[in-house]
Amino acid sequence: MNFKMLSVVSAVALAMPTLGAAGPDDDTLIINEEIEVVTKAEPAEHLDGALYEVISGWHFRNDDTQAIEMDDFDNPGMLGVENAMATWNTAEGSAGKSCADCHGDAAESMKGVKATYPKYDEKAGTVMTVQMKVNECRTERMGAEAWKYDAGPAIDMEAMIGSQSRGMQMNVAIDGPAKPFWEKGKEIYYTRYGQLELSCASCHEQNYGNMIRADHLSQGQTNGFPTYRLKNAKLNGAHSRFKGCIRDTRAETFSPGSDEFIALELYVASRGNGLGVETPSVRN
Repeated sequence: MNFKMLSVVSAVALAMPTLGAAGPDDDTLIINEEIEVVTKAEPAEHLDGALYEVISGWHFRNDDTQAIEMDDFDNPGMLGVENAMATWNTAEGSAGKSCADCHGDAAESMKGVKATYPKYDEKAGTVMTVQMKVNECRTERMGAEAWKYDAGPAIDMEAMIGSQSRGMQMNVAIDGPAKPFWEKGKEIYYTRYGQLELSCASCHEQNYGNMIRADHLSQGQTNGFPTYRLKNAKLNGAHSRFKGCIRDTRAETFSPGSDEFIALELYVASRGNGLGVETPSVRN
């Protein structure tokens, strides 16, 4: 791994020691030796100078972790994808329908979905995430129970849907009726929380590349979510990671599926516009 070494910058009252700094490497992400993924891109205009380059979290992991994501046979997140594919073809609920009955082959019908979500839904009158749309189908078309957010089959299904867009570049819309939700997400991103008085930006904008204890801080991009974390050996959703980050500031946190986290997901996803979809990615 050819790291570009950066000078150590002062910590922004992180209340944790900054041990050093190492910039993102210059490796290339190619999945299964055929899907080349854009992992560095020019920042979108709406970032307004916040980042000089948007960079996938893949670049902030070591060689061994990077290699796991590069081969579906090694990537444990693909087990969740396989589980969801079986669910996709299984009839459930009072209507006796499966996902495939309406949407057909997931490889065709779900291609491009991850790259544009979250997005504003005119019928619902709000911004919806992939998991929200899945639950809408389950309750309104299948007559089945909604799944708990960021848990079990819901996170597997989001990973399976996301995997159909691998290699496609993120292009989340933030204009029109989505704008107020985006603005709310941006406000949350820059709000300092908890006893440590940290915001998302404190780590992922102002200090990415720094080492905080044993963690190499990334930009916190969501182009690879759901992501398989080696730390807890399971697929993790973006809202669960948001919850964990806010909890680490020693603050009361929002819940997965809450209006706050939906808005935050929209904003964070838009920060990664131009990056390729990696779902399911592999991280520490």
